Amino acid sequence: MKTLQTERLTRAAFAPFGDVIELDGARHFAINGGTTERYHDLAEVDVTENGGRPLLSLFRAQPRTLPVEIAMMERHPLGSQAFVPLTTRRYLVVVAPAGEFDPAQMRAFWTDGWQGVNYGKGVWHHPLLALGQVSDFVVVDRGGEQPNCDEVSLAEPRRLVFEASLATAE
Repeated sequence: MKTLQTERLTRAAFAPFGDVIELDGARHFAINGGTTERYHDLAEVDVTENGGRPLLSLFRAQPRTLPVEIAMMERHPLGSQAFVPLTTRRYLVVVAPAGEFDPAQMRAFWTDGWQGVNYGKGVWHHPLLALGQVSDFVVVDRGGEQPNCDEVSLAEPRRLVFEASLATAE
């Protein structure tokens, strides 16, 4: 089985696939009489194609057992999809560029736990890969009448290479 090495999630590394949602480096300013700090415009929500509308949901992800085998990928061709964790537990992200699926272009990232991701429209990604414990996420994606999820099975699954000690670090 081929392996897929994980790398640390950064804005620069993830830019071809969408946005990293994090406070570091974000535009921010005080609001509400100085009692709140607003971190502004953290991701491009792109969901209005063909009459789509934004949905706000909570996802509860069951933890995955290491090593993780990647056997399928999915994409949402009509809109972006953002995941914002409600805990500081690390999780894994596997992506491939939008367009025709090319397994040679797959990349895997590990998060610092508090980082969110916003997959761009049509970007291939694996479903949530929580580590260690059940993890909750706020999800912003597209609602509408048209089907908006394509799935592909990998002819040859990939095994994620990830240091197990990072899975439980918080």
